[in-house]
Amino acid sequence: MEYNLTDEQRAIRDEVRRFAENEIAPVASEYDESETYPYEIVQKAAEMGLTGAHFPVEYGGVGYTSLENALVTEELFAVDPGIGLCITSAGFGAEAIINFGTDEQKERFLPPIVDGESVMGAAISEPQAGSDVTSVRTSAEKDGDEWVINGNKMWITNGSVGDYFVVLCQTDPDADDRYSGFSQIIVEADRDGFSAEKITGKMGIRASDTAELIFDDVRVPESNLVGTRGMGFLQLMQFFDETRTSVAAQAVGIAKGACEQALEYAEEREQFGRSIGEFQAIQHKLAEMHTATEAARQLTYKSAWSVDNDEGQLTALASMAKEFASDVATDVTDEAVQIHGGAGFVNDHDVERLYRDAKITQIYEGTSEIQKNVIARELLDKGI
Repeated sequence: MEYNLTDEQRAIRDEVRRFAENEIAPVASEYDESETYPYEIVQKAAEMGLTGAHFPVEYGGVGYTSLENALVTEELFAVDPGIGLCITSAGFGAEAIINFGTDEQKERFLPPIVDGESVMGAAISEPQAGSDVTSVRTSAEKDGDEWVINGNKMWITNGSVGDYFVVLCQTDPDADDRYSGFSQIIVEADRDGFSAEKITGKMGIRASDTAELIFDDVRVPESNLVGTRGMGFLQLMQFFDETRTSVAAQAVGIAKGACEQALEYAEEREQFGRSIGEFQAIQHKLAEMHTATEAARQLTYKSAWSVDNDEGQLTALASMAKEFASDVATDVTDEAVQIHGGAGFVNDHDVERLYRDAKITQIYEGTSEIQKNVIARELLDKGI
């Protein structure tokens, strides 16, 4: 592997960090406390090409590789995970359209994300279906040339601000194969029978919108089916390989931000007549935090490289990266708060917010426990 970033990649990283520090940092606490979606900042990010950075150039994107997307995600999340998620998830679910959609679907749904005119989401989880995706009960039945959708989805990113969603539905309940009865269907938020209820009171990533979606005889045209009927589950598994790599990058960014904050505070805070960074106990914490973060970064970059190069170990690497990096993020933010002492327990310092934000990386896109199951399965089935 080539461990040196290209000049262009370093420029991307630096430009995104400047954007985050100038546009996000000054208002991060405000949006966290109010739990409101940062429309203006997302629009500014769109003007930089960040809301659909990985979209193909022919649909308005800049065609960033997965590694370059990881760099963008890391820098945004190092400053504020909540607003960072709003930007990187503006096109959440678009992978299904990019990989399996028709030309008409791509032309209709992708450019508005890039332009900042629309936001989308992926609607998968349900009140009774989280880790067990095959327990999805939201149904889509054919009625002439339309799909009629009923059910509800839970914990949906961009749920109450999204303009359309890629919805996993049960389309063939009698399928012999438990994995073949599902399809992904695009549902626009302005359809009759669709409603969204915002979820508040989250521990972290509070600027990011989360909602429950309700489908009550929602009708969409047959042409809104993504790819082949009955292939939704398999489409989703490919989607998870990419999004789990992205969550790993989120975790690395959070850890990076916490490391930076802790180091700065250790150099400034004085006790017993000298900076606390001169004490060996603090030095060891800093050394371990930075070492773990770099290890997580390298595993995440390898996973991103595997996405770009269709490498055979991708599924295992994506789960390894997410599981490891999310643990690092929670551990490093915990230590960052400890180094800050009482000052880290209040929101005067960003480590308090990073500490709360880190936890979600162990939960969404498959819990850490599920990642270990995936890794073990890949080892036993493929001998990786």
